[in-house]
Amino acid sequence: MPLIALTGGIASGKSTIARRLAEHGAVVVDADATVRELQQPGTPVTHAIGEAFPGVVAADGGLDRAALGSVVFGDPDALARLNAIVHPAVKQETQRRFAEAFAADPDAVVVYDVPLLAEARGTGEWDLVVVADAPADERAARLVSERGMSEADARARIANQVDDAERRAIADVVIDTSGALEDTIRGADALWAQVTG
Repeated sequence: MPLIALTGGIASGKSTIARRLAEHGAVVVDADATVRELQQPGTPVTHAIGEAFPGVVAADGGLDRAALGSVVFGDPDALARLNAIVHPAVKQETQRRFAEAFAADPDAVVVYDVPLLAEARGTGEWDLVVVADAPADERAARLVSERGMSEADARARIANQVDDAERRAIADVVIDTSGALEDTIRGADALWAQVTG
């Protein structure tokens, strides 16, 4: 059965779609959760980050994310060094999880919930690329109302990602998430019917 990449900009409704697909029975592999697991205290990834960026590992062995962010934000070379550590480890772990899901159930629908698919130019292995799509103004409003960000911070986060047109360009399916929650749920239900019907 299919291996689906589900992507979208920050506050696009991607997580809502992933949750709905999981309710239908999809196996969801969350890229952000995988990164957090690989960056736990004492892991090889955390050790490598500490070696590459002195001062970003706290006394308890965990990452000081604020310190790391201040080093890499706005510094493309530093960000590239960080990505060279993190991305291969994430790819290896997610590939393992995909294989495990299909070994357990060859008919599984596996969904990779991955925010930065367009940024990584990753379009090769997926049976379907699904994009959660809402205008930047709507996503900024969600970040302010739901996550307590300032308008300026919300706009900066959105501007730091690829634009919506680039995301749509890699999509096989676009789910419009700009309306009511029920509309997004219906879009996810239609996707499920498409991949299992």
